[in-house]
Amino acid sequence: MLMLIGPLKFEVAPFNATAITSTATAGFAEKAVLGARPPLEFVGDGGQAWSISAKLFPEKFGGMSSLTILNLMRLAGAPQYMMRGDGLLMGWVVVEAVTESSSYLNGAGVGRMIDVEIGLKRSGRPSATGYFQAMGGAVGGLFNV
Repeated sequence: MLMLIGPLKFEVAPFNATAITSTATAGFAEKAVLGARPPLEFVGDGGQAWSISAKLFPEKFGGMSSLTILNLMRLAGAPQYMMRGDGLLMGWVVVEAVTESSSYLNGAGVGRMIDVEIGLKRSGRPSATGYFQAMGGAVGGLFNV
């Protein structure tokens, strides 16, 4: 396993994460000062975001259901637990964006290769009900669309 986001497991096949980028920021308050550069006061963590690149080869390995689950997580807006394949706990995240780019379309218009870009943002813990649904992978109850 390469990574786990809620009920969605990234493996070498069918849903393969090929790259991950992490951005962490710090928050600063700017204080206006006459005739000088404004001093900055550190106010805490500014947040963290990830961008994950993934590839799907639906005709060879399947994986379209994983893409559906990913989009349902985005639509639900509920925090999902993220864990890296080596067991490192990454915390709670929400799926902000999913971008698909299909190439080599088959006769049905489905790409033989689909590049997926996933935008994640760190979030707070869900409510108790949301926690049990996220940890139990309750796709049916959590993702009513």
